[in-house]
This record gives sequence, C-alpha cells and structure tokens, in this order.
Amino acid sequence: MPQFFPKKANALPVLSLGASVLGGVLLVFLVWYYFSPEFKVVGYQPEQPVPYSHETHVEKLGMDCQYCHTNVANSKHANVPSTQTCMTCHSQVKTNSPKLLPVRESWANNEPIEWTKVHHLPDYAHFSHASHVNKGVGCETCHGRIDQMGADGVYQAEPLSMGWCLDCHRQPEKYLRPNDQITTMGYTQPANFVERNLERIEEEGIQPPSNCSACHY
Repeated sequence: MPQFFPKKANALPVLSLGASVLGGVLLVFLVWYYFSPEFKVVGYQPEQPVPYSHETHVEKLGMDCQYCHTNVANSKHANVPSTQTCMTCHSQVKTNSPKLLPVRESWANNEPIEWTKVHHLPDYAHFSHASHVNKGVGCETCHGRIDQMGADGVYQAEPLSMGWCLDCHRQPEKYLRPNDQITTMGYTQPANFVERNLERIEEEGIQPPSNCSACHY
C-alpha cells in the first residue's frame, strides 16, 4: 500500500509526548512561583476605618512601636491599640479633624474601632510575638518599613511563608539584633554582627526549631 504520511511523521508522537511533559513541568513551575505568597499576599493593603499614618506617628513624631502595641514583648499576639490610646493625644490634638471622626465616635460610644487585619497566618501555624521579640527579631524584619507607610495604610511587606520563616530559623545569626534595637526602623547591622549573634546564640541557648511540630500542633 502507498504511504499517506512521510516517514518523518513517525517522530510526531515522541515530540507530542515531550511537549506535554515540558508543558506540564512549566505549568507546575508557574503555579508554584506565581501562586506563592510573594505574589498572592505581599503588597496586600486593606482599607482601614481610619486613615492612620505610621509615617506621621513613627517617622515624624518618633513614637515607639510599643507605645501602641504594648503586648508584643509578653504575649503571643501584638495587640491593636484601644481608642483610649489614640485619645491620649487626640483629645488635645486635631480635635475637629473629620478624618478622626470614627475615633471620636468610638470614644463617645465606648465601641472599639473595627480595624482590618493585615497580616494573616493560617490557623494551623503557631506564632508568638514574645518569643521572637525577646530573642532579637526586629519589627521591620517581618513587617517591613512601617515608618514609611502613610495614610494609605499598612501593607504586607514579607510573604510570611513557611520557607521564609525557616530561612531565619535555620540561620538566625543573619537576622538577630540587640533587644534595645527591636523597634528601630532602618537599623543597620555592625560589620561583625554575625560573629556577635553567634556568641549570643551560644550564650542564651537560642535554638529556633525547624521541626514540623514546633509550629504545627
């Protein structure tokens, strides 16, 4: 019988199979890369009920993080400040500002402001602010340059993914800083900071766990 297809057509099944495998690998890579927290959550910036500017309060006025977030050194959670904390100043400062009307109404009605949570961790992931803060992990390490975030609100600067956390847990000497510099924004590490951190890790017995049960239980 005469041949209807040229002999080189025999290579088509092999080429098709190779293209399918390559396409599958490429698809997995694209999903793994672009569906990662770096692309899905970094930059998340929800609208808040009050246009609070960290840039104004931290950078310009020099307020320390712990003036508002008072529990970070002794609690699992970093508390959101109460309206009373805001009114400590704003009962005297910008008392007629329309932007602060929700704060004044909250104070008058004794109802908390419903701030929108920015940084979310899965329910199955255990995290303690106190454990990290007391061992030398600075606020900006996880939250970025909060002092440069204006009235548009706070955004998520880091992925907070498991791999991102493990990078620090496996080599904490690259990330720790003195405890009195925890809330310092734009902190610059000294030239020999790795050696100093290694000494501290040995002296204080700092051993960040990397086993599953440390964060998932």
